[in-house]
Amino acid sequence: MQPGHYPPPYPPLQPPRPQPRVRPRVRWVATPPPGAGPQRRPAQVAPYTGPPAYRTPPRWGFPNLIWRFPTTVPGMRAEGPRPLERLRLLAPFAVVSLWGLAAMALAGAAAELWQYVLLLISRDSALDVDVVAASDGLVWVTSTMALVLGLVALTLTLWWLFVARITAAAETGFEPPRSVREVLAGVLVPGVNLAMAGSIAAELEHAVLRRPPDQRPRPSKLVRGWWAAWIVNWVLLVLVVFWRLRDGVQAEAESVLLTGLVDLSAAVLATLTAVLVRRLTNLLAPIAEDKLRLLRVLRVIDAPEPELRAVRQPGAVR
Repeated sequence: MQPGHYPPPYPPLQPPRPQPRVRPRVRWVATPPPGAGPQRRPAQVAPYTGPPAYRTPPRWGFPNLIWRFPTTVPGMRAEGPRPLERLRLLAPFAVVSLWGLAAMALAGAAAELWQYVLLLISRDSALDVDVVAASDGLVWVTSTMALVLGLVALTLTLWWLFVARITAAAETGFEPPRSVREVLAGVLVPGVNLAMAGSIAAELEHAVLRRPPDQRPRPSKLVRGWWAAWIVNWVLLVLVVFWRLRDGVQAEAESVLLTGLVDLSAAVLATLTAVLVRRLTNLLAPIAEDKLRLLRVLRVIDAPEPELRAVRQPGAVR
């Protein structure tokens, strides 16, 4: 067999193609071994060097006011006290003025009774000028003071009435059955107040007791007694006004006696009004400030003295 004349039985072997090299995606991070770096030192607390000092007055801080409850911040809309708080603040002043009116009315009744006794004695014998002058002066002083205290007590009681109506409406959620004009007319207009004053008091008591608004008010014994004293006082007052228009010594003596009865009825009415105001206030605000036991530190006995710095730190500026 000659070489080159016959084809080879197998094809010649070809060298394999080179494959591309794939690099793995690896991120090398070099970190120092543990303990190789410097150790972190704990932060040291600097010593106290006194209060802070500023070159200029700071613009931040608390508002310039006296802290109280409730707190009112300048520049903001002030919220007034609630009706319940106003009622608690107003009720003691009304009660005190009513008790003062009752005491002065009793003094006026005693002065009128003394003057009536002097008029009875003067029918048979002459009276001392000083005694008559003292009696007239006492009557004038007591009547004037009773008039002034009556105006003050009437103003405070009416104020308390309106605040109590608002408080009762806020507590029960129902509007008062009468308007402000109707209440003023029912208390101040002669003749009308004889019938409406008791109804206003009964309606207020009905609302204070949290009774249903569709139920008819049933006044208590205190309200009925106050209503009767109110009517008697007004009837006697009108009777005295008409009796003083009569002429004669007997009419003058009887007018003095009737004036004493008016003063006595006014004392009873002021007393019942004070009791009624206090009762309704306690029903609306059962926790009164005078019934709370307030504790405060007056002094400390055998207490160790506080430790004070002997010398202020340098650089501390007040």
